[in-house]
Amino acid sequence: MEGTNPVNKKLVAALSGGAALVVALTGCGGGGGESNKKVNDWAKTVCDEVQPQLKKIQSANAAIQAASDEPDSKKLQQTDSQAFGDISEAYAALGKAVQDAGAPPVKGGEQTQKQAVKELNSTSKAYKDLQTAVDKLDTSDKAKFAAGLNSIADDLKKLSNSGDKALQKLQEGEVGKAMAKQPGCQKPKGTSTASPS
Repeated sequence: MEGTNPVNKKLVAALSGGAALVVALTGCGGGGGESNKKVNDWAKTVCDEVQPQLKKIQSANAAIQAASDEPDSKKLQQTDSQAFGDISEAYAALGKAVQDAGAPPVKGGEQTQKQAVKELNSTSKAYKDLQTAVDKLDTSDKAKFAAGLNSIADDLKKLSNSGDKALQKLQEGEVGKAMAKQPGCQKPKGTSTASPS
């Protein structure tokens, strides 16, 4: 049996769903909305921190993608583990950026900020849990390893689908428009999200 290759491709597919979350941050810039300098300043504070984390997440995704044909279970495990760790750190840093920026100066800003921070931190923890799960897989048995990886891919898919709700809320209205104008919240150039092969 081929073993891990199709499963790791499933992992890549699930991951590209997760990347959509951060790319959601890069919404298109709306017109107008210059009225509130405070909102723009808040968005700049957050977005300056977002860019390096976006790049880190995309590099981790790229590493998992590059390893999708890796026949060596041990190497595949190391790559996936490292990538999940990096993504976990990136989400934690995004949570800290939103926390440190304070509440956005809009109606309900404090609640929106709390929710976004909670969501980013819980996403960070979920990726940390995936890293732990990958580290525990038995690489000596290809079939077992593939089954374990399959289960992780399912968890990853749930994680990708579960909630970007708070972040979407963060990007609504004036705050979202202000964030979309910031170069830091725009998708890093020269990288594309995973296309299903």
